[in-house]
Amino acid sequence: MEILKVENLSVKIGNRYILREVNFSLSDGEKIFIVGPNGAGKTTLIETIMGFVKPESGSIYLFGKKVHTENDFYKLRTTIGYIFQNPDDQLFSPTVEEELAFGPLNLGLNRKEIEKRIETVLKNLGIEHLRKRYTHQLSGGEKRIVSIASVLTMEPKCLVMDEPSTGLDGEKFSYLVSFLQNTDKPTIVVTHDRELIAELNWQIYRMENGQLIKS
Repeated sequence: MEILKVENLSVKIGNRYILREVNFSLSDGEKIFIVGPNGAGKTTLIETIMGFVKPESGSIYLFGKKVHTENDFYKLRTTIGYIFQNPDDQLFSPTVEEELAFGPLNLGLNRKEIEKRIETVLKNLGIEHLRKRYTHQLSGGEKRIVSIASVLTMEPKCLVMDEPSTGLDGEKFSYLVSFLQNTDKPTIVVTHDRELIAELNWQIYRMENGQLIKS
């Protein structure tokens, strides 16, 4: 099943085209890397998909339905879990526990289900010890892994992750790799991390001259 499709997507900032008629799709169970140099447009592409950047032209489809209104993008953002490049843009609750509960509470889940999700995610990522910590006191790597955890408690159908391994120590990196190896969720990971790419045998797309090229 095709979950996400991007068709002839172009983004222009000032007089420069950041994206030029980008086409690709993500199907159920598929996992891909998007690589390329800084400034190539990788983050712009996923921010456009998530509705944070308005394209010059082109279309985005979720489960075959065109996404174009704000309500459409709201549904997309509850379906696709997005991990920001900078975790400080994502974390805002006082404690890790509250951060992980925030999304499920907004989905209207009961406390028992929320507690179950929090415990599962903390265990899977090896961060049970961070549960009661204040988010503003976390290290950069801790903020990174907690930002991932906060998305996973919402149990999205698909994941889009921007540089998820940045700042992680060896243990947290291993937990991230294990999660990505074992999850059945279709996943897009934007990364410069050669070690992460080497650990995971995924399809690679390269962003060059505003276009996405399958390697």
